[in-house]
Amino acid sequence: MTLTVDHLGDGRVARWTLTPDGVAREVHEDYRPTLFVGDTAGDLYGRAGGPDPTPPPRNGLSDTLSELRSVLDGQNAVTGLDVEAHRQTFRTDARPLLRVDATSIEAVRTIAGRVRQFGQPDTYTCYNVDFTRQLRFCLETDTPAGPDRSVRDLRTLYLDFPSHVSGVESLPQLSVDGDRVGSSPHEVVSGVRSALDERDPDLLVLSTADLVPLLFETADAYGVEFEFGRRPGYTKLAGESTYTSYGTVGHSPARYTVPGRTIVDESNSFFYHESGLEGCLDLVERSGLPLQELGWASIGRVLTAMQIREARRRDVLVPWRAWRPELFKPASTLDDADRGGTTFAPDVGVHEDVHELDFASLYPNIIRTRNVSPETVRCGCCDSEDVPGVGYSICDRDGYLPEVLGPLIDARSEIKERIPDADDEERERLEAASTAIKWILVSCFGYQGFSNAKFGRIECHEAINAYAREILLDAKTALEEAGWRVVHGIVDSVWVTPADDRDQRPLEVVTAEISEEAGIELEYECAFDWVAFCPMRNSESGALTRYFGKRRGETYPEAGLGDAIKTRGIEGRQRSTPAWVEDVQSEALRVFDETRLPEAVCDVLRRRLRELREGRVDPSALVVDNRVSKDVDDYSMETLTVAALKRAQIEGARLAPGQIVRYVVVDADARGASRVRLAFEDLGRYDTAWYEDAAVRAVESVLAPVGWRESEIRQYLSGTNDETLASF
Repeated sequence: MTLTVDHLGDGRVARWTLTPDGVAREVHEDYRPTLFVGDTAGDLYGRAGGPDPTPPPRNGLSDTLSELRSVLDGQNAVTGLDVEAHRQTFRTDARPLLRVDATSIEAVRTIAGRVRQFGQPDTYTCYNVDFTRQLRFCLETDTPAGPDRSVRDLRTLYLDFPSHVSGVESLPQLSVDGDRVGSSPHEVVSGVRSALDERDPDLLVLSTADLVPLLFETADAYGVEFEFGRRPGYTKLAGESTYTSYGTVGHSPARYTVPGRTIVDESNSFFYHESGLEGCLDLVERSGLPLQELGWASIGRVLTAMQIREARRRDVLVPWRAWRPELFKPASTLDDADRGGTTFAPDVGVHEDVHELDFASLYPNIIRTRNVSPETVRCGCCDSEDVPGVGYSICDRDGYLPEVLGPLIDARSEIKERIPDADDEERERLEAASTAIKWILVSCFGYQGFSNAKFGRIECHEAINAYAREILLDAKTALEEAGWRVVHGIVDSVWVTPADDRDQRPLEVVTAEISEEAGIELEYECAFDWVAFCPMRNSESGALTRYFGKRRGETYPEAGLGDAIKTRGIEGRQRSTPAWVEDVQSEALRVFDETRLPEAVCDVLRRRLRELREGRVDPSALVVDNRVSKDVDDYSMETLTVAALKRAQIEGARLAPGQIVRYVVVDADARGASRVRLAFEDLGRYDTAWYEDAAVRAVESVLAPVGWRESEIRQYLSGTNDETLASF
C-alpha cells in the first residue's frame, strides 16, 4: 500500500509505505513508463465516423506503424520498442500496436509529441500518454494507491498561512496546528522544523502550497538546516495557471511534492474542502488515484481514474485525445436531442403543506438501469429505438460506464443506511465518504458531454437527458392522477401539495408505484410547513432555483437558520454576500415564518439599517468575496472588483484571474482604489448607502413571493417609525 511516490530520475522511483513506527522506502531502479501507438482514428471508425468500430484485422504492425518504429528506434527518450496486442476501444478486439518504453515520465510526452509531428497530424493515435505521475506508477506496477491504515493512522500536520500575504517578512503569521511558532522568519522556520521532527507527519495539509518554496528560501536566507520531507529538497510539479470551466474562470496554484510525505494544498483541493481527509481516503481506494494527486484533482479527473481502471480491466487502452467523431444526425433529431432536463415553471407565491420528492441519483441510475454508455448508444449492431423522443438505439451488450458507477451507487446507498445507527466518530467517517461519492455521481452525467473527456460522447449525454425528461413527466402525471398538485419541478425533483377539492392517495404508495415503473427510487425528501417560490428580479415569472421553505418539525438553533429553513439561490446562499447581509436575511426569514407579515419583516430591516447607520456593525462582517475573472488591466468597467484589484497592487498582494479578492466598500461613489479597503487592512468605516441597498435586496428576496418588491419596501421604510413587536 502506498503513501506517496517520488520520481528520482534515470528510471528510479521511490515508493513510501506506512509502518507501525514510521515509513519504509523502497527504490525501483529500472521503472520504464509505457505508451502505445496505433493507426489513424479513421482506421477505427471509418472516414464517415461509423457507429460500430470495425478496424481491418491484421497479424502485425501496419506499414505506417512499422515506419514509425524505425524512426523511434535509437532515440534518446526511447528505451524499448515492441509489438503488443490490445483493444483500442470497448467495441473492438485486441490487435497489434506499437509499444514504446520511455526513459522517464517526462519522456512519455516527448515521444508522443514526436509521433504527432511525424507524418500528417492524424496519421497516428497515441494511448496511455497523459496519466498523472503517481497514478501511472501504481497502474503499471499493480501497486495499491492508498496508504495501509490497518498499520496505523496517518499522522497529519496543518500549516496555516494567510493567503493575502507573501514574502519572508510575512512568515511570522504562519501557524502550525493552530499555534504561532515564532515572531521572526528565523524562529518560524526553526519552529516548523521542530514540529516536523516531533510529529514526523505523513500528511502535510497546507493552507497554501506557496509555503513550500517560501520555507526553503527562508531557511537558506537564515542559514537554517531544513527538510520539509523525509529526504532533502522538494520538486515543483506544475506552475500556477488560469483556466475557464463552464464559463467560470478558475485559478490553479503551483503544485509541489516533498520526499516521503503527501501534501494537500487546502486552497486547491475540492475534495478535501467538501469531504475532509476521510472522504479523500475513501476515494483513493475507489479510484486508485494516490492521495497526493487526489488532493488537487477535479471531479472529472477522479471519475476518469475510475474509468481508466475499468478500461484496463477490459484490456482497453486509454486514448490521449478524444478523437471519436460525432455521428451524423438530421436537424430534426438534433433539435429533439439537444435539450436539457425537464423543468416546470414554479408557481410564484407561498404554498402550504408542501412535500419534496427526489429521484435517487437520477442520472447515474439512468446510466445503470438503461445501460447508457458511450459505446452502447447508437452502437450500430442493434436495430432499435430505445431512447424516448430521440430514437437512439441502446446496445444489448453491457456497457462499461454502468460498471464504473454501479459500485458507487450501491456503496452510497449502503452508507446512508448505516449513518443513523452509527456512533459520532463512525458517522463522521460515513458522511465524509457519502459526500465524496455524491460529487462523483453528480458530475458523471455532465462529464459525458465534455469535449475533452477520455471516454465521453455527446450522444450519451443526449440519451441520459431524454430518459430523465420522460421519467419526470411520467412522475408528474402519476402524482396529479393521485390528487396532488405539482407546484414546481426541476430535472430530478418535484414539489407537490394537496390539490383542492380532491382526495389524495398516500404519497408513500404513489412514490412506490412511480419507483417501480421507472426502475429508480423516488425518495421522500422532506415535508414543509410552507414553501415560497421567488419571481425573477425583473419579471413576474418564477425563478427556477430561487426558493425557501420551513421544514416541518424543525426548530431554530440559537444562531442562524440551521436546518429549519431550506434556502436555494437567494443571497444567503451566494458566496459574495457579506456576513451581515446574510444575517439580516436570516432574521427576516425567521420573522416571515412566525408572522407572514411583510410589515414585520420590514421592521426587522429598519432596525438592522439603524445599527448600520449608527456605525454599530463590525466592518469585518461587511467583507465581499468576489472571484477575479481577468487581469486588472483587462477590465473595461471600473467595478468595485477592479478597485479592489488596484488596491491589491498597491498593497503588494498579487491576485491572478480565478482567485478571490476580499474587500469592504468604503465609498462606492469615489474613483479608483479608494472605493474599497481590502479585508486584511485596518477597517474603520464603510459605505452605509451601499450596504443598505444590499440589505434591501436581500429582504426583497424574502418578500417578493408575497408581492412586495423594492419599491414597496422602501415606501414602508420611509413611513411611520412604529414597529411591530415581532420585529424584536
